[in-house]
Amino acid sequence: MPALTDGYGNPASVHRAGQRARRLVERAREQVAGALGARARQIHFTSGATEADNQALRGILEGSRGGLVTSPLEHAAVLSTARVLQEAGTPVRYVRPDEHGRVDIEALDAALAGAPGTRLVALMAVNNETGVLTDVGAAAEVTHRHGALLFCDAVQGFGLEALDAGALGVDLLAVSGHKIFGPKGAGALYVADGVEVRPLLFGGEQERGLRPGTHATPAIVGLGAAAERAAKQRGPRSEAARRARDAFEAAATSVPGVRVNGGGAPRGVKHSNLRVDGVDGETLLLALDDLGVQASAGSACSAGSLEPSHVLLAMGLSAAEAKASVRFSFAHSVSEADAIEAAGLFERAVARCRKEVA
Repeated sequence: MPALTDGYGNPASVHRAGQRARRLVERAREQVAGALGARARQIHFTSGATEADNQALRGILEGSRGGLVTSPLEHAAVLSTARVLQEAGTPVRYVRPDEHGRVDIEALDAALAGAPGTRLVALMAVNNETGVLTDVGAAAEVTHRHGALLFCDAVQGFGLEALDAGALGVDLLAVSGHKIFGPKGAGALYVADGVEVRPLLFGGEQERGLRPGTHATPAIVGLGAAAERAAKQRGPRSEAARRARDAFEAAATSVPGVRVNGGGAPRGVKHSNLRVDGVDGETLLLALDDLGVQASAGSACSAGSLEPSHVLLAMGLSAAEAKASVRFSFAHSVSEADAIEAAGLFERAVARCRKEVA
């Protein structure tokens, strides 16, 4: 609210109202930097992770002869950008995951060895559908050994997993405010010292020329406040989400024909992706919603799509199995009792859907 009232000035202006707004923006930059183990000058504000993903890939690769190595598990913001870059002539190579949805570091090493001239590797920290973790530190070591840069979409780990950009060794890293209970429409791109990134937009000198345009001060202030709070409460929040997720899965997988996609790999605390025999995922989602349980068939960014999840297909699931899968997300605000109640409603919804099919 202060950013909407007293901080309404343009942060790029030299008058007093503008300087008050500027101080709010720079305070938020320090807060985000603190949450990511970074320096304030390494944080560049964006409208969210989709823009940050585009900025990282296009800002490094457009106008360059270097190639991209990524995986078919990535968020659509990365995969769609990779496709556009490839159509424009950028060499793109995909590392195939194992059946659990994990990118093997040895497979990454082999892909880089077979793709000399790779400029950038893009791998997400926590998969947004299964929650499967990438060993980011090991990926950074292999990537740098081959002379490339590592970009990490860390949106799903922000506020719940340990994300120290310097310790991980990443060169670029994207986060989004709404995943940590901040406002929608605000995100950030971390850029390590010495890494040169070309801007996507042109016009002003905001964000040191990397992202011109008038700052969305209230959203940025909200992102900063949420980042500081998430960093301070990460341990308890992470443990609470894990307990809720585990309680839910223990109850939900007792239903016959229910399995956890990615359950054989190390996972973050937030996600549970369940494959349910004998049901259609979209029908199950409607039944769950009718009972008051909010879930999704995959990424919210693909809502409305009738296509099966590209993540689950890349893991080797059939189209029918992928369409019979539902994703649940957890946070510290979901208690174990909530999770167990949701699992009971899930069982009712599955039984209803199976009865309709029969």
